Amino acid sequence: MARNFKTDESFLEKISIGAIGTKKVYENLLNNNHRPIELGRGSMSYKIWKSIKIKRIRVPDLLCVDCGKRIESRAKTKLEITMSHSINERERAWDFGLSNNDYVAIVVCEKSGDKPIDWIASNLVQYIKVSDLKDAFTEGYIKQETPKGAQEGYETRITWFASKASSDGIISYISQSEDSKPKIQFKRDKDNRTITLSLRKGKQGLIISPIVEINDHVKENEIIASVVPVSQNFVCEKNINSNYYGKKLDSISLSERYASAKALSYFDINEKIIELLKSKLDDEDEHIYVKLECAATLSRNRINKGYDFINHCITSDYLVDKLEAVIVCSEIKSTKSFELLTNCLLDENQNHEIRAGAAWALGEMGYTKSIKSLVNSFNAFEPIIKIEAARALAKLSKENTKEVIPFLKSKSQNEIQGTAWAISKSDFDIKDLLPFLNEEETRVWISYILGVQDKEKYLTDIEELKKIDSEVYFAVTVLWKIMESWIYKLEEY
Repeated sequence: MARNFKTDESFLEKISIGAIGTKKVYENLLNNNHRPIELGRGSMSYKIWKSIKIKRIRVPDLLCVDCGKRIESRAKTKLEITMSHSINERERAWDFGLSNNDYVAIVVCEKSGDKPIDWIASNLVQYIKVSDLKDAFTEGYIKQETPKGAQEGYETRITWFASKASSDGIISYISQSEDSKPKIQFKRDKDNRTITLSLRKGKQGLIISPIVEINDHVKENEIIASVVPVSQNFVCEKNINSNYYGKKLDSISLSERYASAKALSYFDINEKIIELLKSKLDDEDEHIYVKLECAATLSRNRINKGYDFINHCITSDYLVDKLEAVIVCSEIKSTKSFELLTNCLLDENQNHEIRAGAAWALGEMGYTKSIKSLVNSFNAFEPIIKIEAARALAKLSKENTKEVIPFLKSKSQNEIQGTAWAISKSDFDIKDLLPFLNEEETRVWISYILGVQDKEKYLTDIEELKKIDSEVYFAVTVLWKIMESWIYKLEEY
């Protein structure tokens, strides 16, 4: 069990690094006048679906809908231009799903806490065009590790030769001469020390090209020489409209049809495009995920055929289609999609993993009117439904604590417990809890809510509780004492 838990933590950490990196790239694109959307669903989330494995269409993480450029985000703990690559399976090649006009964005992430999700991304985002990476790959301007065994699909790692600045500084010297040692130097800001980097790389002694000039100020982890051009932004030409994506709906490329169906949600669409989207839903040969994106676009335009298709998927026989439809529904954020998710959550004949997905989805939507349904779900038999409902309620509690607290008076033990846990994760006011100290069961769980908080945060307010209910006050202070002890969470091995 310990090994499995560690594996789950490690996987969650990798997912988190990728999501946090992609969020930073998204933010960077926004700041550079792009209009980005999440193209690869889940690329900005560290939600893991364990039991139902969704195999999505391979597309880059982000798309700027205004210029049509797609961006693959690569978050690194150590800055390198590197990607995994399979010499055996085409679908696992470094460039699978990437076109020449796409970009790869590199961002460094650093640990910020003890949890697997505690990572922070650098503000420095660096872009490389895929066509340049392909050219350098073809020319052999790379380092390639020895492939792993067959069980890993003969996977290797490709690294494009580059040099980076180890800290902030100013470029002071550049030489590419064969006669002297080709190098680049910069003076480090913090101590004015000169740092020298060789421009000669690899066993073949390849001389890489500087991409900075003398007197340029460089940042820590900035790529200053490379076999490929590197930039910190690219121009959004604002030359794409809904008609462009409408035409792409008939592309022979699955990834282009998918991207176009998704992008159309962000434009005002005319009747011609609406009919194209409807026809996709009736096309038996079209990929289900393309259909779902078409349905989402229609739904956002208040066209019932879109909602009908999503509901058809939720009630279908295929768990993967059901779950993807639930996730799509959460992104639409409308009264109708809320109703579809609520019905799914409360339907006891529905698969329990899908009901759990609906609970998660309601938490993502953030509607206050979801609270009652989520609390009711704490009575479900399957733990996964209760767990996802509690997590969803915790999200809602952060902004709606006063609306959640009254459910502590429920007659159901499961409902009280789930509600208490959700409140404990919110930024509540003790004064809002005090009116509910009139029942024994509620007092127990208010003790829990307060007892798991940071003592310093509520130390002043707790004195008011002492006057009203000394027993609850005692219970809370005992819990605080235990949690502050060095033995708290101590494990045997």
